[in-house]
Amino acid sequence: MEHISLVEVAMLLAAAAIAAPLARWLRIGTVLGYLLAGVLLGPFGAGHVFSLYQAKEILHFAEFGVVLLLFLIGLELRPKRLWSMRKTIFGIGGLQTALTSIALALPGYVLGLPLETAIFLGMVLALSSTAFALQVLEENDELTTRHGRTAFSVLLFQDLAAIPLIALVPIFAISDLSKAEPMNLMSSLKVLATIGLVILAGKLIVDSFLKLVARTKVKEAMTAAALLTVIAAAVVMQNAGLSPALGAFIAGAMLAESSYRHQLETDIQPFEGLLLGLFFTAIGMSLNLALLLEQPLTILAISIVLLAIKTGILYALGRWSELEPGPSRRLGLSLSQGGEFAFVLLTAGVTYAVLEESLAEVFAVIVTLSMAATPLLLAIDKALSPAKAVSPEPQEFPENDGHVIIAGFGRVGQIVARVLRAKRIPFTALDLDPEQISLVKQFGSEAYYGDASRLDILTVADAGKAKAMVLAIDDLEASLRTAEIVRANYPDLPIIARARHRNHVHRLRDLGIEKIHRETYGAALDITTDLLDGLGLSSRDVKYTVETFSEHDERRLVEDYSHFTDQEKLRTQALSDAQSLAKLFDEDALEQARLAESEKGSEAKA
Repeated sequence: MEHISLVEVAMLLAAAAIAAPLARWLRIGTVLGYLLAGVLLGPFGAGHVFSLYQAKEILHFAEFGVVLLLFLIGLELRPKRLWSMRKTIFGIGGLQTALTSIALALPGYVLGLPLETAIFLGMVLALSSTAFALQVLEENDELTTRHGRTAFSVLLFQDLAAIPLIALVPIFAISDLSKAEPMNLMSSLKVLATIGLVILAGKLIVDSFLKLVARTKVKEAMTAAALLTVIAAAVVMQNAGLSPALGAFIAGAMLAESSYRHQLETDIQPFEGLLLGLFFTAIGMSLNLALLLEQPLTILAISIVLLAIKTGILYALGRWSELEPGPSRRLGLSLSQGGEFAFVLLTAGVTYAVLEESLAEVFAVIVTLSMAATPLLLAIDKALSPAKAVSPEPQEFPENDGHVIIAGFGRVGQIVARVLRAKRIPFTALDLDPEQISLVKQFGSEAYYGDASRLDILTVADAGKAKAMVLAIDDLEASLRTAEIVRANYPDLPIIARARHRNHVHRLRDLGIEKIHRETYGAALDITTDLLDGLGLSSRDVKYTVETFSEHDERRLVEDYSHFTDQEKLRTQALSDAQSLAKLFDEDALEQARLAESEKGSEAKA
């Protein structure tokens, strides 16, 4: 048994730290970067650092990254979002998957593959790479175009289709060597009961459990709870004979409307990204590059057929959905590659004897080549096509475009949210108090558990797409920390801040925030107005007093900013200003008295 040393672990981490940024810089996609790093480190590459046994051990461990990926996919599939995209997802997405599966299965069957194997391979190759395609579209500024949104919908359907396909791999088993057990009535009932249990737990137990953990305000406990949620669902499914990934997906879908969705997504994403990168690296290690030298014509021919069939079908569907020829072609080329789920399914196919290991190795190389070809084909198409082929088109904003982020959902945040809801302006409210979140939900408000001072939480809340942020956090230091993070990472995001007191105002201004409102200032002026009116002062006197004080105070607030850290100077200035204000009011009173006497004299003469 070959153990992995700390030096080898360091090399894996170095591959993750170097390969992905380098691949992004070269615009070839991080997935391809990980695969190439794995090829270099693996037994078939130049490095020979890891043996084939070690590569398979790493692959087995890193498959948990796929489980986490499916949990996050489930977490994103909110019912409202699915419903608004239903026609594109299930229409074009469903047609693409079905037509491509048939078109890719037919050549295999004609060439002598068993029907079950041909169908299985057709379905596997019909799936594109979500991570790869979305990254390529984003790098080319095409996600906001109509064909970019169509591509996203197709990928979403493929992700949904991959879930049952992973779970149902044993159905395609054609050999006595298959490890799949025959499905009988009792096992079917067990499967249904397990799925029901996971759904029920997601609805009734997990949210309460997360609320309990959130009360402790221990961040690492919340991270542990997030991972435990995924692992528990995966283990339950695995014990029922189903795919762990299916359990993770169902758990994610059940928590899609949870108040803790943003926090879960934020806590899981680093693990998902790292393990998924490790998974692709391990796939690269396992790729038998000797096959490319042994069967170059066969592998290249199948790769070309794969790219041509997928591009052709997607082009036709794009034209059918009234896309112009250029965008339809970009749609086809963007999704022409094989996907990351192909590696998962090919591995599962070998496990259940759906196909031989040698055939799985050949198609793993083919999928990798198709990924490598995608950026090149898109670059060629862009060079040969007019610019209008990829220009943005009028669009309906997605759910998280043009929204407002409310950081802190206390008294101030809730009032702002009520107005926004009444005006049908979308918002995402974040708060760290689970009791507060539960309370406001009872009155129809929607808020999410999340620390707005964390960049990863802001990323998940789509701060880059927001129109504005309302900073209404009670805790002064947390408010300043959030303002600093937002200003550093989203400099163009307008911030309207609530301040506790004058010092808070000055510290916020230090961070470049201009629109600041002191929380009790307006209410205090209103109280003063009512008080002076009740004391018998004239309407004119009340108005003049309050407006003069407000102007004087605002001017002093600006002047104090230059020395707000000097307490002695502030104290001296405050005493001086108080005397100046009193003198101003005295002078006004004398002027009013003089005017009154003058009016009496005029009346007497008359």
